[in-house]
Amino acid sequence: MAKGILEVQLIDAKGLKDTDLIGKIDPYVVIQYRGQERKSKTARGQGSNPSWNETFKFLVNSAAAGNHQQHKITMRVMDHDTFTADDFLGESTIHVGDLITQGMENGTGELRPTKYSVVLSDRSYCGEIRVGVTFTAKMEEENTEEFGGWSHSFHA
Repeated sequence: MAKGILEVQLIDAKGLKDTDLIGKIDPYVVIQYRGQERKSKTARGQGSNPSWNETFKFLVNSAAAGNHQQHKITMRVMDHDTFTADDFLGESTIHVGDLITQGMENGTGELRPTKYSVVLSDRSYCGEIRVGVTFTAKMEEENTEEFGGWSHSFHA
């Protein structure tokens, strides 16, 4: 069983496609991991090469530690528009199953900040995003219950 915290460090992006006819795009990123979703700040006026430098945490609590396909981070890059629906600029996926396995074995696992391709639904390249990921395992204490702030251990 995998339990712990997955920390995603969203750094920046380069070469995003400019979809705005007037002015620069205002990109933000929607990050998803197993039903959990976080949204970055909008990089207003930064155009095709935005910088975020934000960190997001996701809870990992899965019996499927060995099923690596279930452990992926999806990042949808969007352009904030004031008067119309936000534009989809592309997405990137990071498979983190091996990272979680490493973290469960060693207490922590890390993917240093790396560039990942941002692609459209037809898989065509439309820029890159730089992200780092860390998994810190939470080791369960056996037979421990907490009562009113006091921790009591029961051993059979």
